[in-house]
Amino acid sequence: MVSPEKQAALDSRMAKLRIADDDLVEKFVLGSGSGGQKINKTSSCVYLKHLPSGLEVKCQAHRSREMNRFQAREELCDRLEGIRRDLAQAKIDEVEKLRRQNRPLSRRSKQRSVADKRKTSQKKSLRRSPRGDD
Repeated sequence: MVSPEKQAALDSRMAKLRIADDDLVEKFVLGSGSGGQKINKTSSCVYLKHLPSGLEVKCQAHRSREMNRFQAREELCDRLEGIRRDLAQAKIDEVEKLRRQNRPLSRRSKQRSVADKRKTSQKKSLRRSPRGDD
């Protein structure tokens, strides 16, 4: 049995993520695995599909259909939050990468770069033929 407080918290979380019950396809299917006759005869396994995002969740953690419904909705919220968090982090990373690429080099970095170029130039000059008529 899910307490009214937990149910209210889940409802507000779903509202914040803009998950409407109309966007969900909910099916109750026969469970599988260990659990004996009770699991094999009752449709307590919950299958949820969020149509706008295409996310699918299947939950069979409890013997109770109501608890499985609650947990499936929580898992759907967790997945959507994870996807949104990853997208936001990807945007932040992209902006940070552009910022790093566009910032001017430090004086020391420029000096190292010029020194490396001089070293490469000296190596190449040693590769020339000694005759000098080329």
